Amino acid sequence: MTNSIAIPSRLSLVTGPARSGKSEWAEYLATHSGKTVIYVATAQLDPNDAEWQQRIRQHQQRRPPDWQTWHIPIDLADSLRRVDASHCLLIDSLGTWLANLLDQDASTWAKTLEDLLQILRQTEAQVICVAEETGWGVVPAYPIGRCFRDRLGQLTRCIGRIADPVYLVTGGHVLNLSQLGQLLPMD
Repeated sequence: MTNSIAIPSRLSLVTGPARSGKSEWAEYLATHSGKTVIYVATAQLDPNDAEWQQRIRQHQQRRPPDWQTWHIPIDLADSLRRVDASHCLLIDSLGTWLANLLDQDASTWAKTLEDLLQILRQTEAQVICVAEETGWGVVPAYPIGRCFRDRLGQLTRCIGRIADPVYLVTGGHVLNLSQLGQLLPMD
């Protein structure tokens, strides 16, 4: 981006496909927030998965040493209640967090989603959410895959309605969708 970046005052969303640079862009925004950064890691640690551990190490190595890290695989909304306007929370990632909650039935998921959206609307902290785009591929062959894809699409769409800016990172480029796009009308 050759223009100055829009540092979000309260809530931003960074979305895109796998390995697109979403996390790096979110880290860049957090670094330039001028606030105390808390990295909210949503992954569940699995010591038996060496490849997953390597991915986590790569993320850890990129972070400045003064950033705090909170491991919040489930109760994301509650963690947001613990911060104030002096903080910038970088939540990485919503897809991983959602994967940890796939056992929730539809009504429990609806409540979890509404709780998160409510606290995102109310928090005074700056929040940068990273979300994967999974709906650009084929329809998953299994019910749990379709549930994940549909819920993640719903989650990013809901957060995208209240976030400003919303960034799409793809093909080595960052697009500010809040400047380039138009918010989809809802019924």
